[in-house]
Amino acid sequence: MMDWTDRHCRVIHRLMSRRARLYTEMVTAQAVIRGDRQRLIGFDAMEQPVALQLGGNDPALLAEAAKIGADFGYDEINLNCGCPSDRVQGGAFGACLMREPALVGDCVAAMKAAVSVAITVKCRVGVDDQDPEAALDALTANVRAAGVDALVVHARKAWLQGLSPKENREIPPLDYQRAYRLKAANPDLIVAINGGIRAPVEWPTHLAHLDGVMIGREAYQNPEVLLEVDPLLFGEAAPVGDAFGMLEALEPHIAAHIEKGGRLHAFTRHLVGLFPGRRGARLFRRHLAEHCVGSEAGLADLRAAVAHVSRYEEAAAAA
Repeated sequence: MMDWTDRHCRVIHRLMSRRARLYTEMVTAQAVIRGDRQRLIGFDAMEQPVALQLGGNDPALLAEAAKIGADFGYDEINLNCGCPSDRVQGGAFGACLMREPALVGDCVAAMKAAVSVAITVKCRVGVDDQDPEAALDALTANVRAAGVDALVVHARKAWLQGLSPKENREIPPLDYQRAYRLKAANPDLIVAINGGIRAPVEWPTHLAHLDGVMIGREAYQNPEVLLEVDPLLFGEAAPVGDAFGMLEALEPHIAAHIEKGGRLHAFTRHLVGLFPGRRGARLFRRHLAEHCVGSEAGLADLRAAVAHVSRYEEAAAAA
């Protein structure tokens, strides 16, 4: 979710679920160590529970970056062993690490020695011509020996040559049963599943076999799905009743951001997935694109965009 799930996106998501665990976009260990840390991994305490996802293949650098993340207040550090992008392949980490399970174990062990917070791994079931049974078992054995706290399995292979990152999210067939078998063979290991999961009705099916469900692009492209998390999975009311309530709760965060010199667009770029299928949604998206991007845009512009949908909702309620 690089370039997608930044801190502003996470605020939006947190306002729709108190209980969902949020993850940062992947940040390389070197960037955390050498870059602008506040810009790269800074977050608002209201985002908790939130995990920092790291990319890298050097145990010492990952341990140093994990320590920095823990000191920032993250309560979980997640090592990405599933991203197949060209940039990640060029650095020989992400999904490439499925080929080096012993190295992944070394990375986990180094991070565990450096911090007291949870260390988790997100992986694929394999890459290229690997046998998913052997590949996932080998990775699991090595990270378990290193003390990993949980494993998140994207239930697809990644093809490192011949498929784009987008195609790698869609073309390799999903194999949820492989994740189920992994959990059955490792009952004391926390195992969550990821990949192609959309409608909330699907979540309980996976949770009958596993400990958690991770949703990525569905949560971004249709963020209102998060309103179902607390009621469906935790038996608690959602923080807000609907997307309109979330937007109202979001206003103080936007106002504070603008007051510090930020732009409205930092938030509205993450709102285009709201109101799917509703009357006025197309006009809402157009208004965001045309009036909420410039440096002078403010809350009045966002409210005008929302009005394209709310007027239809109010008319239907009055009818």
